Amino acid sequence: MADPRHDAVTFSTPPRCDVLIIGGGVTGTAIARDLALRGVNAIVAEWRDVASGASGGNHGLLHSGARYVASDREAAVECREEGDILRLTAPHCIEDCGGLFVSVVGDDPDYGESFPALCSAAGITAKEIPVEEALAMEPALSPKLTRAFSVPDGSIDPFRLCLDLMAHATLEADSQLFSHTKITGLEISGRRVVAAKAVHPKLGEFRIEAKQYINAAGAWAGEIAAMAGGTVPLVLSKGTLLVTHDRLATRVINRLRPAGNGDILVPGGTVSVLGTTAVRLGGLDSISPTIAEVEENIREGAPMVPALASTRYIRAFAGVRPLAGSGSEDRAVSRNFSLIDHARPDQGGIENFTTITGGKLTTHRLMAERTSDAVCAKMGVTAPCRTRTALLPAVAASSWTEPGRAARFWLEHHEPENPVLCECELVQKRAIEEIVSSLPETEVSLLQAIGLRSRVGKGPCQGAFCSVRITSALYDADAFTGPEGLYQLTDFLRSRFKGQRPILWGTQLAQAELAEALHCGLYSLEHLSCKGEEHV
Repeated sequence: MADPRHDAVTFSTPPRCDVLIIGGGVTGTAIARDLALRGVNAIVAEWRDVASGASGGNHGLLHSGARYVASDREAAVECREEGDILRLTAPHCIEDCGGLFVSVVGDDPDYGESFPALCSAAGITAKEIPVEEALAMEPALSPKLTRAFSVPDGSIDPFRLCLDLMAHATLEADSQLFSHTKITGLEISGRRVVAAKAVHPKLGEFRIEAKQYINAAGAWAGEIAAMAGGTVPLVLSKGTLLVTHDRLATRVINRLRPAGNGDILVPGGTVSVLGTTAVRLGGLDSISPTIAEVEENIREGAPMVPALASTRYIRAFAGVRPLAGSGSEDRAVSRNFSLIDHARPDQGGIENFTTITGGKLTTHRLMAERTSDAVCAKMGVTAPCRTRTALLPAVAASSWTEPGRAARFWLEHHEPENPVLCECELVQKRAIEEIVSSLPETEVSLLQAIGLRSRVGKGPCQGAFCSVRITSALYDADAFTGPEGLYQLTDFLRSRFKGQRPILWGTQLAQAELAEALHCGLYSLEHLSCKGEEHV
């Protein structure tokens, strides 16, 4: 039976573009922007929504590179250089808060001794500061601190970044994002891909024709490459992170030791993000955080910031690192990226198919530049890369992802006709309307799209109250008809509970019981059949 939420729509002719980019994470959207600034049009096909994979499932850390100085100097240098470029070209996506590397009693003193020289060799500024000064700067730090170094770390909003990258690509070259579009196969004639087979809940099955095809599917890059007879050597490493109820520190706090579990605390507006673990995956069937991973993060993080043992956590989430390479230990695998030309005989012999994978959020611009250079050379496009200096414009609709923006807007515009729909983050009806108006008519999950483009559902109640208010407002605006809105409400709440289940204790457990009483006892949502992408 067809999903009652979707009405079928079909294309009269296949969509065509210069380049089809498979994957709507930070790498795919950055490639679309780089190509657009060279005059090349692209379609980005993403099977969920922008930043749905590793691009959104991370700390949001703008790396100084200091974390990698002992294990991967090349990655450290790339992070330093790219971080400096992003501060100049995308400052509205960044909180340049700085960072500290700290050791506590029991940490290996030899690592601290070698740290400043390793940073210097990578061109990274690491200044040792007295322990007393570090404790004054960050009172949440452990009194058992033994050493502290300041480094130029920062925090970056990956969701706003991806949305703005895609919006700039659309502005410059009329590029398009096809969200909720799954690539199911590649049509190959001779040594070239002639079309990609796609399926969309509203558009049905269709073909996308392009001159060049780029595989930027992250952890799913191996599956896409196999459609063209190629292989991508990847290590899939799941990382689980925790979101605290409050912001525990003003700066990024790193443990002064070799990279391990629970050793980074990153500020993100009004909260802090703790992580991460590293668990080798054999496949991509389950990417949910577990109770054991939550406990490991807290156990390892608390010696650095003792409040982590007792603070309230509002959510856990997990992402999959697609590490380009191999190795028995995930943290020993390079954080560099891999660019594969599938024209090589051992990679399928397909002349117009390229894969980019690995890397980090901080190095996305460089990955896009290298990929665009290679693809433009195949197309005979000689325009140079401009992303090293071109300012990334801020898009109004994506600005609602910024923590605190909705609250400031409420202070200035709390009119009766513009009610607050999300009390935790003070998101008003006007913001929801602005976001909805920016979405394409083919959007199949309004509530999930609103949540990605705003702070809705990210506060202490995790969507328990605001999701119902927003669903009601969308019905009033005729954005929903029939049972469609209730299906989407159920999907949205299930996706939020997925991140709450591993941290249900204390206050959070009481909040969850109240939410269950509302959603199941009052609204009977448990009787709806959930047909969305996020399942518990």
